[in-house]
Amino acid sequence: MTASTRGRHGLPENPAGAHFAPGLRKTIVSSTGEFELSLLSQTPAKGLELPPLERPPQVNVVTTQEEVLAATILVAGSAQRLMSIYTPNLEPDLYDQTPFLDIVKRFVLARSFAKVRVLLGDGSRMIRDVHRFVAMSRRLTSYIDIRVLGEDAPKPHPGYIIADDRAILYRTNAAQWDGIADLDNPAVARMHLADFDSQWVTHAPDFGYRVARR
Repeated sequence: MTASTRGRHGLPENPAGAHFAPGLRKTIVSSTGEFELSLLSQTPAKGLELPPLERPPQVNVVTTQEEVLAATILVAGSAQRLMSIYTPNLEPDLYDQTPFLDIVKRFVLARSFAKVRVLLGDGSRMIRDVHRFVAMSRRLTSYIDIRVLGEDAPKPHPGYIIADDRAILYRTNAAQWDGIADLDNPAVARMHLADFDSQWVTHAPDFGYRVARR
């Protein structure tokens, strides 16, 4: 791939005239090594039909809620020690879905060192709304940590999930479904992880969301 084909976030842009299969769109970048599905530490809940990824699965363009959810599950399922989630409002279409919640539960309960970090743009919905991920975080406080950006939240707010420092699903604007999913791109994952870390250390934990509604 030449430099001219990469977007501003280090991920390839959709080439003109590219043809995509149903579900997650076709791989548009060749891989330097074959990805083994056995590396995924968790599998989605039985009965969930995920759009197929081609082998070797590298960069996939996503444009619909179904594609983004499928990519979210694949990225989360590849995590071995750390998930980092950047979201404006804990998007329930992604993070309040049973297949994703099952992966998170298995991820943290199977590893004493596992950690899920969430940087949230608006924390008001955590107290006002019923959200199963928030409920899970209240029970698993040693493993799931949520911090609120508040007035520091960018506009438009990007949305992404990073597994360890390798797999990433990135959407420039979380209000839209368009994005890029890559299961093996350490360079891009680390670039966004560094930005996540810099914001993480400057925002104190928000313990208010841990108070369950009576």
